[in-house]
Amino acid sequence: MNAASEKTVRELAIEIPNATRVFERLGIDYCCGGQRSLEQACRAASLSVESVLASLEKDAQPVAPEPRDWQGGMLADLIDHIKAKHHRFVREESARLLPLLDKVCKVHGANHPELLEIREIFRALAAELAAHLMKEERILFPYIVRLEESALQHEPGLPAPFGSVQNPIHAMEHEHDSAGQALRQMRQASHDYAVPADGCFSYGTLYQALAAFEADLHQHIHLENNLLFPRAVEMENSSKTSHS
Repeated sequence: MNAASEKTVRELAIEIPNATRVFERLGIDYCCGGQRSLEQACRAASLSVESVLASLEKDAQPVAPEPRDWQGGMLADLIDHIKAKHHRFVREESARLLPLLDKVCKVHGANHPELLEIREIFRALAAELAAHLMKEERILFPYIVRLEESALQHEPGLPAPFGSVQNPIHAMEHEHDSAGQALRQMRQASHDYAVPADGCFSYGTLYQALAAFEADLHQHIHLENNLLFPRAVEMENSSKTSHS
């Protein structure tokens, strides 16, 4: 595992089964910060490289076979998975959490003003994600599917209205960074989602749901930033080279 310290967090998240679970537990950013080396990521999280490597060695073992090899499978299948699992989760949980936040803020907001801050952050995040998902589903994802279809048929890809797939990808990655910042702000304001002594059942439910939302969005961004997007760029570059 010593060689692992020289790899990026993205490479480790892809290569090691369940590494993302370990990173999640240790607070290491593997989605938006996936391009950093493990050493840089550990320094940002105030952790030693040795302790993280030990955790990866001990805990990052598969609890069940992975359903698909997203690193080598069809991009169209990965896109379908992202939409069916993660996009759906964002939409359903946003609709559930917004009224729950209102409810908890109404009861506990006076004694816990951090709840009001969290509500404002989540409202903005939910609105940004709604627009983000729409852009992916209507513009970027369909282009990637067409790009893959052309590559399979050994035909030149259709001209992109945005010049190159890298342009919308850069925009989506920027929005991922913004979402990641919002997640960090909510976790900080909630003191790592610690329910106070006077918190009711709804308070605990809210914090559990927000933590689950964070974990799912991390995995969601990981699949796009570290797997889907790099492969789409590589596919487009290969197509241009082979048909130039």
